[in-house]
Amino acid sequence: MSAMEFKSKDLLGIKYLLPEQLTYILDTADTMNMILESGTKRTPHLQGKSIITLFYENSTRTRMSFELAAKYLGATCSNISVSTSSVSKGETLIDTVKTLDMMGTDVMIIRHSMSGATHLAAKNCDSVVINAGDGMNEHPTQALLDIYTLRKHLGDIKGKKIAIIGDILHSRVARSDIYALKLQGADISIAGPSTLVPKDIEKLGINVFNTIQEAIIDSEAIICLRIQKERQNNAYFPSVKEYFRFFGLDENRLKLASKDVFIMHPGPVNRGIELTSDIIDSDRSVINEQVKNGVAIRMALLYILTRRGQK
Repeated sequence: MSAMEFKSKDLLGIKYLLPEQLTYILDTADTMNMILESGTKRTPHLQGKSIITLFYENSTRTRMSFELAAKYLGATCSNISVSTSSVSKGETLIDTVKTLDMMGTDVMIIRHSMSGATHLAAKNCDSVVINAGDGMNEHPTQALLDIYTLRKHLGDIKGKKIAIIGDILHSRVARSDIYALKLQGADISIAGPSTLVPKDIEKLGINVFNTIQEAIIDSEAIICLRIQKERQNNAYFPSVKEYFRFFGLDENRLKLASKDVFIMHPGPVNRGIELTSDIIDSDRSVINEQVKNGVAIRMALLYILTRRGQK
């Protein structure tokens, strides 16, 4: 596959990708990683392209990595601050994307609290739309960097035991990770408080456990998720202390996993709630590596989607 053969105009979710498309993105990220490690970090691949990040929710890692990815590839990148834009005056998402589209924008990277917002945007503009997180639906670029990190450490992911622990219900990362891991043939286990595990999620072909101990047995990688207090209007568990008691990852529980297990987290981490600091700062943690890999993945996506269909 080449960039011009990549049929999708947008990246709206992992569940819309074919296995060969996923593999092509990961392979392209290898090349982009070489650029990052070269020291120059500047290429003309996206010269003349205009990239806009439109974030209706706060972000550090995703927004900055997209902006840096665009600049490293030579594009012009602009950030729209919702609080100081016409959105604060009541402008709708559709009107906003139509306005930006008419300004010659090539790529819009959108994060929104409403599930399906990026799909709505993509239908109303000619620009490439990349989903940087839409409500509780998907966060495809986080899943791509997670799979890329897993591949670098495990090689072929098929048959590998991967555990996902925490707030599955509100996590768009969990959904995208599950879709991506299934495309790669991984053996997936999840665990979290029963109030934070969606009903019938086992229909996705994953193993659902009631305890973290059961989920992480012999796991080769553990992905811990952030407790998303901003999306929790109800009391899903008594307290963060109680959450850590039953679902926090510490050194004692880690002994149940593979001896070579490594730990991942999409960030930001709530220390002492999802993970102990000892684990976060240990050699088993690849959380900072995930951040680096996120830049390479987003460079790959910008390169592929802006060349799609070109001859």
